[in-house]
Amino acid sequence: MTTPADGRLDADVLVLGGGPAGTWAAIAAAEAGAQVVLADKGYCGTSGAAAAGGNNLWYVPPEGSARLESIERREVEGGYLTDRRWMECVLDLTWRQVDRLARWGYPYPTDATGQVRRSSLQGPEYLRLMRRQVKRAGVRILDQSPALDLVRDVDGVVSGARGVHRQRGNEAWTVRAGAVVLATGGCAFLSGALGCNPDTGDGHLMAAELGAELSGMEFSSSYGMAPAFGAQTKGRMYQFARYYHGDGTPLDVPPGFAGRHAVPRAMLSEPVFARLDLAPPQLHESLRWAQPNFFLPYDKAGIDVFRDLFEVRMVLEGTVRGTGGLALSGDGCETTVPGLYAAGDVATRELITGGRSGGGSHNGAWAISSGTIAGATAARFARRLRSSVTAAGRHGLLPGSTPAADVIRAVQDEVLPLERNLFRTGPGLRDSLARLDELWTDAVPSLDVGANPQRAREAVAMVAHARWMYRAAEARTESRAMHRRDDHPDTVPGWAHRLRTGGLDEVWVQAEGTAAGTELAVEELAS
Repeated sequence: MTTPADGRLDADVLVLGGGPAGTWAAIAAAEAGAQVVLADKGYCGTSGAAAAGGNNLWYVPPEGSARLESIERREVEGGYLTDRRWMECVLDLTWRQVDRLARWGYPYPTDATGQVRRSSLQGPEYLRLMRRQVKRAGVRILDQSPALDLVRDVDGVVSGARGVHRQRGNEAWTVRAGAVVLATGGCAFLSGALGCNPDTGDGHLMAAELGAELSGMEFSSSYGMAPAFGAQTKGRMYQFARYYHGDGTPLDVPPGFAGRHAVPRAMLSEPVFARLDLAPPQLHESLRWAQPNFFLPYDKAGIDVFRDLFEVRMVLEGTVRGTGGLALSGDGCETTVPGLYAAGDVATRELITGGRSGGGSHNGAWAISSGTIAGATAARFARRLRSSVTAAGRHGLLPGSTPAADVIRAVQDEVLPLERNLFRTGPGLRDSLARLDELWTDAVPSLDVGANPQRAREAVAMVAHARWMYRAAEARTESRAMHRRDDHPDTVPGWAHRLRTGGLDEVWVQAEGTAAGTELAVEELAS
């Protein structure tokens, strides 16, 4: 495909996002016979959370009882919000696609016994390979080309998107398509978490502008432990950590992963230090090989993590390593908007993780499987292009008076602090929502696009994302999985239901399975 002078392209399927989910979707759509365009706000193959580090996979052999045991364990850990049918599908499809990666040339390591280990992927090699396969499939890639909004036809079917080419002075582009796959990632609110700054909730906003519903947005309080001087949130090595006061005396919290909840609470009152003194000396070198990017910032700072105390902090990863996202309305990763599909972190992962973080393993498997499903389904759906389309974007697209940076700082003040987002209370959530609602009504409509339309739309998306998160968190008056309410610390059996949310000017929350517009109070679920 050549780019016309007016910057418009036509395709059967448009994929927005170039991480694992987006690349799998593009390949699947192309293999189904579709003409595909993939647009990434960064460089497809290097942008996004997966490209920045290693990823474990939820990769379990089909033989024996291991799969059933893994499913049952996650059902409990996830607060009984999973869907076993989806879990089995994801495990099957991930097993097959990981085998394809080997055939494409991914360099899986071999252990001491000669066994090939396929349960993890190194991001740089993985995404480099996926970009190559996307191009081999005949997909047109638009790098450094963030989408700003979606377009729909006269029947209300999503029919493409509009965006800008960042490296061409924000030159406009439009792709008309018979179906669109969103693979734009979650939202980490520009917290600086490793690889997460492209993840600002853009896809959620674009979908919500067309009336899409979301699910599991209360499960959005995922924080990663990082050096006090950086944002390297790869956390596997902290299984070997003990925690200390600033004077070097031990902190009265459990060591390793068991201290994940106690350590952040201690940080509310004092700096917390760690040392990996539970790691046996004979493992030190192999641990460095297993996760080199964990050690890199400490090595640069002259810190021996096995010997020296180092200060740690918590960095918000939001719905990147959380679990909420766009609700799916069918087995083909359809959203609740016709012609629009969701894959990877932009979609809810409750189906396979429940209310617990999908981490790298389940989220990695979900990206592979949901991307494959969404791409193939979108290719089958792709409609003949209609002559008339309407853009759906509302805010952050026109000149105004409010700087995007001011709005972003105001959102971050409500979602980054532990005392607001991790240790939640009804009064605290309502206090934040009052300010977020005011941002939406007063500042967002007057946002100034200036020279950076991408950043303006990111600001709008983050405000919307925070409001969905906190409305759902306010409604779920219990503690379940990662959602913790200090004023409702117990898990209530009657709350083992997913919550749908949506809306922009008026955000609503309702129990999944109730008709839109009904007045079933979510509080009734606990009775």
